[in-house]
Amino acid sequence: MDDEPPNWDFKDRDIAILCELSNDPQLSSRELTDVLEEQYDIDVSHVTVSESIRRMRDEGVFREAIIPNEEYYIFALFEFKFNAENFADGWRDAMNHIKSDKHTLFYFLSDGEYQWKTVMMFRTREQISQWIHEFYKEYGDVIENVRNSAVHNVLKFETDPEIYEDLREETDLE
Repeated sequence: MDDEPPNWDFKDRDIAILCELSNDPQLSSRELTDVLEEQYDIDVSHVTVSESIRRMRDEGVFREAIIPNEEYYIFALFEFKFNAENFADGWRDAMNHIKSDKHTLFYFLSDGEYQWKTVMMFRTREQISQWIHEFYKEYGDVIENVRNSAVHNVLKFETDPEIYEDLREETDLE
């Protein structure tokens, strides 16, 4: 993953494509061309649509990921801090361990008390307990506190196409 933010000047067409792909990621460029014409009054060829998608993907405007249906996994939120005494010696290994762990869906920092957080996926609650146990065995001297929360009843797990309308407002396309 590139650390550089995308450098993209959004066109109305791009925003419409992002909205429609959020709604149905399986749309072909031909189908998208028809939708753009019918719903957005944007007349472009399927080749232009395909090229726009490819260029946005290459620039990092959006990422494609396979995310399993939430019915298959138990999601867990882990929060932790690094122990200041042992920080220099092991923080990077602990961070890389979490980042590369197969259970990690995403991993981030939050403000406040400088908490590291990760959302992870497991098949069973026993796997969650075992993961915490093994993590403490390996990195316990670096970690000050691990809090975990099971995420029950995932009620929404999708990107709403309307979120891309904010881009339209920010880029003055209306």
